[in-house]
Amino acid sequence: MHVGRAALVPSILLFSLTACTQPDGPSSEIPPAPETSSGYSAKPGWALERFAVAAANPLATEAGYEMLKAGGSAMDAAVAVQMVLSLVEPQSSGLGGGAFLLHWDGEHIAALDGRETAPAAVDERLFLTADGKPMAFLDAVVGGRSVGVPGVVRMLERAHDQYGKLPWKALFQPAIELAENGFEISPRLHGLLVSDPALRKDPRAAAFYYQDDGEPLPVGHRLRNPALAALLKDIAKRGSDAFYTGANARSLVLQVNTHPTNPGRISLNDLEGYQPRERDAICTLWQKRYQVCGFPPPSSGHITQMQILGMLEQLPTVQPLDRGVPSVEFLHRYTEASRLAYADRAKYLADPDFVPVPGRTWNSMLAPSYLKQRAAMIGPRSMGTAEAGEPGEMPIVFAPQAAQPEYGTSHISIVDAEGNALAMTTTIEQAFGSRLLNDGGTGLPGGYLLNNELTDFAFEPYDAFGRQVANRVEPNKRPRSSMSPTLVFDVTGEQFLASLGSPGGAAIIHFTAKTLLGMYDWGLDAQRAIDLPNFGSFNGPTVLEAGRFPASTVQALKVRGHEVNETEMTSGLQAIQRTDSGWFGGADPRREGVVMGE
Repeated sequence: MHVGRAALVPSILLFSLTACTQPDGPSSEIPPAPETSSGYSAKPGWALERFAVAAANPLATEAGYEMLKAGGSAMDAAVAVQMVLSLVEPQSSGLGGGAFLLHWDGEHIAALDGRETAPAAVDERLFLTADGKPMAFLDAVVGGRSVGVPGVVRMLERAHDQYGKLPWKALFQPAIELAENGFEISPRLHGLLVSDPALRKDPRAAAFYYQDDGEPLPVGHRLRNPALAALLKDIAKRGSDAFYTGANARSLVLQVNTHPTNPGRISLNDLEGYQPRERDAICTLWQKRYQVCGFPPPSSGHITQMQILGMLEQLPTVQPLDRGVPSVEFLHRYTEASRLAYADRAKYLADPDFVPVPGRTWNSMLAPSYLKQRAAMIGPRSMGTAEAGEPGEMPIVFAPQAAQPEYGTSHISIVDAEGNALAMTTTIEQAFGSRLLNDGGTGLPGGYLLNNELTDFAFEPYDAFGRQVANRVEPNKRPRSSMSPTLVFDVTGEQFLASLGSPGGAAIIHFTAKTLLGMYDWGLDAQRAIDLPNFGSFNGPTVLEAGRFPASTVQALKVRGHEVNETEMTSGLQAIQRTDSGWFGGADPRREGVVMGE
């Protein structure tokens, strides 16, 4: 397996345990749910032989299936899926957002970065008020201020140039037909339209998604999107230039920069000059049996996830499940490791084109000696909050980023008939992004939503001591993400075993880690692993999925010093794993996704 300059990092370490000093008590704040819950519908899991596609909406999955059935590659299917998601799941991803893509062609892992960038005209005070205080989060989100330069269209075009088989134009047909003929509004989309506090403030979005009385369009309403159909036809014909130049670019810049209450600073040059980046995947040895490969910064997903799993390997074996749910002892250790990992995340992880890397390699944060040192801080009682460690030499002393909300996303996993595979996590950040619906300059009803990705930067660029925050706003910088597209291989790195990932803001890391543990540590299939209750910590309270854990578990954690918060943890996991007879796919019962294939 070739992964560019990426190193394969051993994470199996000896265990040592020492007492640790209890820091101050944990914060009572936890990240809010990225999208509200829309119920729980049991999924069967899908056994397949030749190929499989898993996506967050049945119509999107079907579009990918059509491409694979026509002899297309995994990359062809991903483009088709994303275009349909732009239409039917507008709250989560789309043309106006960005994505991280991991692709396996049988020999090489490509890590393609389609993350949004900050416009050239912004500065580190973007989200500070006139008196130097950070803006209220929703005040920053709604309007043009939060919109980053979208990256997904150009990234997918470049990926298709490398890994596609079918003509670019053919990949847009399912989305164009659905946009022209209409699709039925799903219960989840309707529920999010009901609960969203700000989408109605955009006149175009209000006219498109809501009725005259202000109520959202009902479940089952057939919604046509002429503006998106026209733009998709143009991109299908002319490529990504149809998005980044011309009428669409002018319309986007005008809408962002002339917002009546919260204008942004994006330019035509920002759009025309956007370029995706190819980065080096990080592959980490786990349990001496698997190579787990993920995305490097500006994503924090892989490093934080593998820090948690690597620290757990230092501790004596415990019974992980108790009556079908994670045990008290496991939850204690997992959430303590999470506190340590999220402390490092807050201090060090940001766009590597703008910040130095600890010890000059991200693998310093996954090094055996470092994880052993961190795991030794896990004691019998909760530490409450953790301090960042020192994984390597740094020319700058950064301040930890203050906690703030993180949202968004959708995930796609695909394996084609030739064994090519991908994991792509794609986002516009918060549900419905910046709440700006752009018609692409068509003048027609509908369009696509613009991201609010710039609110993934730290609002406060410095701490009280004047130290810089690594993830502060800077021109042309990419904001830190939690997206965790993950590919799993055998210990040699030669045999592909699984693709997985999830939406969920900062909790994406926990959702994917849980599923890895379920599939490859606890002996569950992909669907059963996804079904497990969600849990985690963001270096504050211990967070448990509401209604999924017995009261005795909650009480036992409190006895160990945990502040426990039971809340909705609406993951949207998709996973495809290798089996003796082919493939087995799972989709999250908390959302609408399905798996299709042959």
